[in-house]
Amino acid sequence: MLDFYKGKKVFVTGHTGFKGTWLCKMLINAGAEVTGYSLKPPTDPNLFSLSGIESQMNSIIGDVRNLQLLKQTFLEAEPEIAIHLAAQPIVRDSYSDPHLTYETNVMGTVNFLECIRESTTVKSVLNVTTDKVYQNNEWDWGYREIDVLNGYDPYSNSKSCSEIITQCYKNSFFLNTDVSISTARAGNVIGGGDFANDRIIPDCIRAATNKEYIILRNPLSIRPYQHVLEPLNAYLLICEKQFQNKNYEDYYNVGPNENDCVTTERLTELFCEIWGEGLFWVNQSDSGVHEANFLKLDCSKIKNTFRWEPRWNIEKAIEKTIEWTRAYLSKGNIALTMEEQIEEFMTHNKRNYIKIKNR
Repeated sequence: MLDFYKGKKVFVTGHTGFKGTWLCKMLINAGAEVTGYSLKPPTDPNLFSLSGIESQMNSIIGDVRNLQLLKQTFLEAEPEIAIHLAAQPIVRDSYSDPHLTYETNVMGTVNFLECIRESTTVKSVLNVTTDKVYQNNEWDWGYREIDVLNGYDPYSNSKSCSEIITQCYKNSFFLNTDVSISTARAGNVIGGGDFANDRIIPDCIRAATNKEYIILRNPLSIRPYQHVLEPLNAYLLICEKQFQNKNYEDYYNVGPNENDCVTTERLTELFCEIWGEGLFWVNQSDSGVHEANFLKLDCSKIKNTFRWEPRWNIEKAIEKTIEWTRAYLSKGNIALTMEEQIEEFMTHNKRNYIKIKNR
């Protein structure tokens, strides 16, 4: 399914993070020559170290705020495809250090695009932002790519700025070139190997392993939860298609189907059911920072443009997350577990097609 990437030179910022590690694993498996540029892994333990991919790629530890080092690394890598994931990604952390958040997410984007501007090799570029870039009016329907960008909190707002900066660079420097630039606005992701703070599934796993109850700050909030492989597959699809045809460059929402946009309460209940062992949750608001109650994405554009569809529903996403976690807790082969899950995910639609055809 990823044959296009065999032998391609791909540059990934934020490669030591949760999404970055899964993405690099997919690219390495596909035979791509991957260069990653990122800070050291943000948690201990962390998926990057557990995955064992560092020896299979060119991994550079650096800060996206350091333009000189980023530019040097980028030009030496001579990538054909560049994907920007590096960010300060936690909403609540953005309240405690807004300066760092803006500096990383805004100037980091500028520095990344400066590398693109000076490159003579890159042809396909994707800036990964978030579903939180939209001005949240607490609508009960999904936001579309044409809706107003104006995130509420420093994290969300900095990502809105990142979108606007990308559009400015496209219009100013790349209109009459063969470089294609898109942004992808993905919903909340879950999956094996996320050890971050203030994320619901990692909190559930920590509670389960410590035999504690799960604390929910806002059980009725609705988010577009999806397995991490869903948006990564979409990112790679966008990069491939716009590499082949510049007309595909655009702004794309990436999220689950409507029936998989669930409340935090429902997500947690599903986790408890699949995990077992008498796990339960309690509602315990900490009266902390502002967080949106309702957030959904309208993903009609990417579905109609590329015939893209989510592959795993929310139950399957939680099941595969727990499967990875149990492998980790039992000191299993993490690299193999990741490879098996990627293979299962990437062949999901193909297997369904074969079943229908044989029937």
